[in-house]
Amino acid sequence: QSQLVESGGGLVQAGDSLRLSCTTPARTVMWYTMGWFRQAPGKEREFVAAISRIGSTTYNTDSVKGRFTISKDNRKSVVYLQMNLLKPEDTAVYYCAAAQPGNPAAAASSYDVWGQGTQVTVSS
Repeated sequence: QSQLVESGGGLVQAGDSLRLSCTTPARTVMWYTMGWFRQAPGKEREFVAAISRIGSTTYNTDSVKGRFTISKDNRKSVVYLQMNLLKPEDTAVYYCAAAQPGNPAAAASSYDVWGQGTQVTVSS
């Protein structure tokens, strides 16, 4: 069973918002780079956003373009992905993952630990 647990997915309409959460073991978000990836049926896993141990953020600007915001709560050891103005093309399984600091944040190969994913479905 994964140590990272995603929640908050669901079925929404285009234009709606969702906030995904990733619960991690204590202090994980203080020591690791945390990332969100997504995978749609028949497509490669795609980088969405990442946040470093010191809070620096990186986004896949081509796909999320200011609509998504990654954040974390060090005390609760939770990572969030706020998703606004959702589009049907955002439909995917969203995964939370943890990487060693200093590894390229946008590369899936950088991440050692993955959650089981949460489904996000956006209807038109």
